[in-house]
Amino acid sequence: MSEPPADRTDRWAVRARERYTAVHALLAEGVSLRAIGIRLGLARGTVRRFARATCVEELLVNNGTGRHPSLLEDYKPYLHKRWNEGCTNATQLFREIQKLGYRGSVKVLLNYLQPFRVTGPITRTARKPPSVRRVVAWIMTDPARLDPDDRQRLDAILATSVELTALVGHVRAFATMMRHLRGRELERWMTAVDADDLPALHSFVRGLRRDFDAATAGLTLPWSSGPVEGHVNRIKMIKRQMFGRAKPDLLRKRILLSD
Repeated sequence: MSEPPADRTDRWAVRARERYTAVHALLAEGVSLRAIGIRLGLARGTVRRFARATCVEELLVNNGTGRHPSLLEDYKPYLHKRWNEGCTNATQLFREIQKLGYRGSVKVLLNYLQPFRVTGPITRTARKPPSVRRVVAWIMTDPARLDPDDRQRLDAILATSVELTALVGHVRAFATMMRHLRGRELERWMTAVDADDLPALHSFVRGLRRDFDAATAGLTLPWSSGPVEGHVNRIKMIKRQMFGRAKPDLLRKRILLSD
């Protein structure tokens, strides 16, 4: 019951498959776990978890947390329904879920039901609302690449706020303009933003107007400073690895030898 769907394509699954392939390819070359972590930018515990997995499906079952789901997980809705209907006999419930495919022990069931003998009927717990950071991540992600459940939750949030809906529309329009190099549409986009009551975006637009020519060029021309920023980030990572003990000559050698 806990096997992940074979066609799972959400962001975690794609990233997990890529990391699993990379880790095991390096292991086959004889690279140590520590070196793999440095090369892939992963914590040693994460590398160890990927290295110990016999297949990527093991990681997809528990979303990489290292904790396997309860054997009762798929039967909890049924148990809640039967408990609220008045069936509180653990032996009877055990026989019923066994017929549904449960392969665990009766002790697991008893431990799960014990708190409900004190609290009474099982109430459905409200789903924890997503954090602000999670909602921002959904907004900044291409809708076509959003997990269906995340997309549904974002749509529900947008349905409660006209301002947030307008904000998301402008953000996605800017992302499309940037991705397809449509810098000629920048002025029209800024005018549309100014027409809405969105102070945070108004501040962003004022900054764009101050450097309008540079912003238009950046959104139109094919050249990018991305490779330079990547090298800067790599140098900063090397400096952090040296814990402040890097002198210019040593740092230079490490940068040159890290390629």
